[in-house]
Amino acid sequence: MDLLNNRPTTPFMGIIMLDTIFPRIKGDIGNPATFRFPVRYKVVNGASPERLVIQADKTLIQPFIEAGRSLIREGAYALATSCGFMALFHKELTQALNVPVFSSSLLQVHLAQSIIKKDQKVGIITARKTSLTQQHLAAVGIEHYPLAIIGMETAEEFSSVFIKGKPTLDREKCQQEMRTTALKLITSHPDIGAIVLECTNMPPYAKIIHAATGGVPIFDVITMINTAHSTLIYT
Repeated sequence: MDLLNNRPTTPFMGIIMLDTIFPRIKGDIGNPATFRFPVRYKVVNGASPERLVIQADKTLIQPFIEAGRSLIREGAYALATSCGFMALFHKELTQALNVPVFSSSLLQVHLAQSIIKKDQKVGIITARKTSLTQQHLAAVGIEHYPLAIIGMETAEEFSSVFIKGKPTLDREKCQQEMRTTALKLITSHPDIGAIVLECTNMPPYAKIIHAATGGVPIFDVITMINTAHSTLIYT
């Protein structure tokens, strides 16, 4: 610790968290064991998945900014958030915070589209398709890309845990739901060349999705944060 400035001598990625009670298994953004480098969390009290995902509550912008500023004061070299739907507030966050802000895994749609053929689409698996609006896409500049979007609304275990807040997780059931959804996406859109997982609770299932879809590139919040770390911290 730098006692003079009260800042940690080891750099860390700051992660602004929704206020949730469900399990954070390894691979989830909310489990520090997911990362090979230091992370630090700040929970925005009252910021439930329902308020952000379903209600798109813009009154959450300022509390997220304040949480980001707190992490920066503690020494964060960059910030991420624990929900892909934060894409809606990306511009406000980047303007208000003085470090790079990786608000949503949807930022990777730009990269995903650039590495596939022109006649291919980027697939997006989201927690709730009905809530992922053109406003969300436009906020991160991806509204004009050829996208194929599928949601997990009808997936009983996934929705009950990650949207409705059930405090326990049947990991095997959730894994099967993710696999089924990925297969449905790739079957309905065989021209998909890459997939982006919007939800930050989906990375633990990225391997099964990769296998189920024939090995297409899979981008998620963990691939984004790992890239962010490698571009900002050199050891």
